[in-house]
Amino acid sequence: MEAPHAPQAPHAPEAPHAPHSPSSRNSPTADTAATAATVLVTVDSPERMQDLGRRIAALLRPGDLVLLTGELGAGKTTLTRGLGEGLGVRGAVTSPTFVIARVHPSLVAGPPLVHVDAYRLGGGLDEMEDLDLDVSLPESVVVVEWGDGKVEDLSEDRLHVVISRAVGHEEVLDDVREVSVRGVGARWAAAELAKLAVAGA
Repeated sequence: MEAPHAPQAPHAPEAPHAPHSPSSRNSPTADTAATAATVLVTVDSPERMQDLGRRIAALLRPGDLVLLTGELGAGKTTLTRGLGEGLGVRGAVTSPTFVIARVHPSLVAGPPLVHVDAYRLGGGLDEMEDLDLDVSLPESVVVVEWGDGKVEDLSEDRLHVVISRAVGHEEVLDDVREVSVRGVGARWAAAELAKLAVAGA
């Protein structure tokens, strides 16, 4: 009498659901699902901030997007200077406030560094395209200060770096910064971001 149950094998067509899982990476919720754990680093001097930049640079490759957030004087450009040193690019890395973007070619056959100040970029990506950067962004490492909410569409995979002044004993500790490094997207899901924690040691 159990023979009639055999024909239930046709329920196997649940396999078609498998192909849909990769496409879910493009869904709004997938961005959160693919977010790597946030790493917090305490930095107590500009030299340590620059060293942290070098450590982050060791994880970067062509096509990577890094968004830097922090108030004026927090250390965004200092961190980017370390990134430039770690990537082995040409030219002194300074704030691009007045030119909006600077391209630093590599001296070691690596990716160029595109350093952008998006503070005055109201149009986001549209204005980025109008900059006529003499470089292919997918082949570069792009670092954008004040980029949150403006240039995320450049890449589904990116690093969000937030620099905050540390506060203790009811007064601001001048040189101490709390740096949050958060990876977004499949590119960073397996990155060893935890190694950055030793930068504050």
